[in-house]
Amino acid sequence: MRRYRTFVFDDHAVYLRHVDTLLKELASQGVPATVALFDPDEYAEYCEDTGLDPDSVAGRGHYTARIPASGAAVAYTGQSVDVLVPQLISTAVRKATWEYATTLLADLGDCADCGEDIAGAAFDRASHMLERLLEAAGPGTHHLVCSVPVGTEQLLAVVHAERPAGERQPVRLGSSEGAEFVSVLAVGIALESAGGVVLRTTVPGDDDRVHGWRLARSSLVPLTAGEVFNAYCTDAETGEPLAPESGVDYRAGFAVSLDDPGDTGRHH
Repeated sequence: MRRYRTFVFDDHAVYLRHVDTLLKELASQGVPATVALFDPDEYAEYCEDTGLDPDSVAGRGHYTARIPASGAAVAYTGQSVDVLVPQLISTAVRKATWEYATTLLADLGDCADCGEDIAGAAFDRASHMLERLLEAAGPGTHHLVCSVPVGTEQLLAVVHAERPAGERQPVRLGSSEGAEFVSVLAVGIALESAGGVVLRTTVPGDDDRVHGWRLARSSLVPLTAGEVFNAYCTDAETGEPLAPESGVDYRAGFAVSLDDPGDTGRHH
């Protein structure tokens, strides 16, 4: 942004401190704020498309005001910029992953043999899988990670859910996280891709439980306890072993049954 005369900052760290001060001032005045990543290349394209002058405060204001509508934004609740920036990056990555997954699903069309909507069937199956996983996991705080390779890309989705103790207590699940998770899992199902799901459950007073599954032929196949341990205690980038966490119990995955036992999940 330093190429623009009206942009007065020439040091990123100074700029972030200014943002931090501004957010604190707004909060002290009771003014709610939503923060988003500012992409200079997208900004230049936006100004070209809309006819706005990129070297102007008004141009930056118009561009910034439209970003929260895209969903890649975080509400300011007093967090420092050191916390806020990673939150923004994570949000942007999640949004990009979701958009890519939904684009892949939308391009699949109908099954040539039966005429069924491949994406719709895969999404329904993935939704039921997530529901059954959380039901079988029982009470506690659940952290699930789904990883699906697509070509040279690795789609990753994370969902957090809570199930209160007590019979028939419903699972509390964030709607956007759930949709993102299901979309990524649906891509793996529809493309019959390799992939995997890891579930970590925390219950006060007990060791955390970690379970794992691999995606095969549109189903979640439980991993053994040893496979879960190896997967969880291996650096994904280097392949080097990692020290196991204390207070963590690595367990085999459990069976994930769907409503229709005869449904094989193969739609094309």
